[in-house]
Amino acid sequence: MKTFLLVAAERRELEGFLRKIGKSSPMRWPGARFAREAEWRGDRWWFIANGPGPRNIDHALTHTKKVDAMISTGLCGALDPSLKLGDIIVASGAPVTERKFTQGRIVSQDRVAVTPDEKQFLFKQTGGALAVEMESVTVRDNAAQWNVPFQCIRVVSDTASDTLPLDFNQYRKPLGDFSRSKIAAAALTQPFSVLPKLIRFERNCQQAARILGEFLADCRF
Repeated sequence: MKTFLLVAAERRELEGFLRKIGKSSPMRWPGARFAREAEWRGDRWWFIANGPGPRNIDHALTHTKKVDAMISTGLCGALDPSLKLGDIIVASGAPVTERKFTQGRIVSQDRVAVTPDEKQFLFKQTGGALAVEMESVTVRDNAAQWNVPFQCIRVVSDTASDTLPLDFNQYRKPLGDFSRSKIAAAALTQPFSVLPKLIRFERNCQQAARILGEFLADCRF
């Protein structure tokens, strides 16, 4: 039996896979706000989430565990204009699956890419990276310290042409978490413009997380 550690920023990014598994149990994981364990197809899976950005993830991976591989997963913003909502990107590793995915580079930064102009800039600056997210480099570095293989599998939650409903960077706490109360307050100040966009974005994120869970459940690692 192999043990796989699946690392995400937020619980919802893991719930698609957990729903496919069906049965999981809470587990103690120092430094992580959310941690579950389950068995799937003869392997042990550990799921942890501790908030967005490198500092939160690094804190959750302080204590080395015996695992066979670490996988960074979750949502990402597309930089490549050809990518659509729900497209799967494998940036590192080679899962065995019959499901469709795109393989290529993902850029990791401690900032949300909000506008099409910012995404286009990153696309050009990186020489064609497919997408942007905020945690995979930190997971990769910890995997190197633990001396275990690293994989990165992400799903597109917003396309290269999408503008996010708010500049979420303005509502981050010192460790990188998003202040949901401040985001909600900002949306309520513009209930007829921002609020509908925020609701639609949340639905897109939920849809993307379901697609990601179905993809991961069908993979062999």
